[in-house]
Amino acid sequence: MGCNLKDLASPEAITMNELSGKKIGIDAYLVAFQFLTTIRDRSPTGDGMPLKGSHGRIVAHLMGFLGRMTHIISAGVQPVCIFDGRHPELKLNEVKKRKAKSKSARIRWQDAIDTGDYQTAQKLAPQCVRYTQEMVDETKQMLDLLGVTWVQAAAEGEGQGAVMTANGQLDAMATQDWDALLYGSPVLIRNLMSDGSRRRGRIIRAERILLQDVLTTHGITQNQLVDLAIMIGTDFHPGIRGIGPKTGLKLIKEHGSIEVICGMKDISPPDNLNEIRDIFLQHPTTSVAQIEPGVADEAGLREFLQAERGFSDKRVNDAIGLLKSAGAVRQAGQTSLLEF
Repeated sequence: MGCNLKDLASPEAITMNELSGKKIGIDAYLVAFQFLTTIRDRSPTGDGMPLKGSHGRIVAHLMGFLGRMTHIISAGVQPVCIFDGRHPELKLNEVKKRKAKSKSARIRWQDAIDTGDYQTAQKLAPQCVRYTQEMVDETKQMLDLLGVTWVQAAAEGEGQGAVMTANGQLDAMATQDWDALLYGSPVLIRNLMSDGSRRRGRIIRAERILLQDVLTTHGITQNQLVDLAIMIGTDFHPGIRGIGPKTGLKLIKEHGSIEVICGMKDISPPDNLNEIRDIFLQHPTTSVAQIEPGVADEAGLREFLQAERGFSDKRVNDAIGLLKSAGAVRQAGQTSLLEF
């Protein structure tokens, strides 16, 4: 989940109407995991795993993307889903830790299932979730049928989206990951995919964070923000012991860089410091052509969701109704760019 910069930001609550007409990048992997860990079997003897359709295939991720994409499109927003590519080498240790934690949870989950302890199994299940390549591929297939643009990132999805936002290809990057600011996204939108839902008795609203406001408020540069994050701890470095957001901000404002701070404290700077910096400041990206709004293929969606995966008429009709309200469904005789 990257570096938590919450203490440095002052999010502004916004409405979906304020995003109408905007191209918004969406961190596809992150939201896929949100769907897989929330849309699951919670019945009294349920295993807690992602919900499956009548054909026995996991459909939680497709349900989530279908519901949120059509909701966003009906509000006049143009979503652009961005999928992770190859993780930087410096993140491999973090990835291994996550896999080991998931493997351990899977063993305990299976023990709970075997002993009929469904309450424990349902608590452990979210830690066992995997977004498999098959799920990724069928998500992309459904997005194509919805007329939603998707991008395969060269490396980190939020990094790709941040660079595209900085380049003017997107108007904002939507993710819960604060790292989007470190990658230089001028605008970060949080809670976009949960806007309007209820959590612990309150309604969740989308929030907007402006990078320049963060820098100006604290009197630091983008490079210093990255150095601050490295000291706090990121996916690419565990951080410097004893330095949190407040202490780190004070030090970076007084001394300017990690090297000076480490020299003052008589400790060695992080290994591969410049390589870590470059991950954020020079992030590799995939070249993307101009992004144009698409239209949904109603017949294709019905085949994909209903005939092949057992989605109910109501779920699919509601989704297509939202798309039609936005004029985002292909009319009879209307061609698609994919047909040329």
